[in-house]
Amino acid sequence: MSDDLLAIGLRAGEQVRFRKVTGGQWQLATVVGRAKDGSVALRDAKGAARNLPIDRLEVRTSGPRGAVTWEPVAARAARSEQLHLL
Repeated sequence: MSDDLLAIGLRAGEQVRFRKVTGGQWQLATVVGRAKDGSVALRDAKGAARNLPIDRLEVRTSGPRGAVTWEPVAARAARSEQLHLL
């Protein structure tokens, strides 16, 4: 299951955020794995399990000077898929 996550540039235990509705507040969650339908399995701050598509997620990362930034998972997945071609 971890290979499925690595294919989109994620690891189990990594922190992500999502919005329940467009324009709503960001909710934090932790990556658990990959669901059968290709979505990402998450555990939110209240302990609830969720499966969300990668286009609704952003992953926590560090910027060039070490500041916390958020990157869309879809952008990271596209970049990691391209690395396999080299």
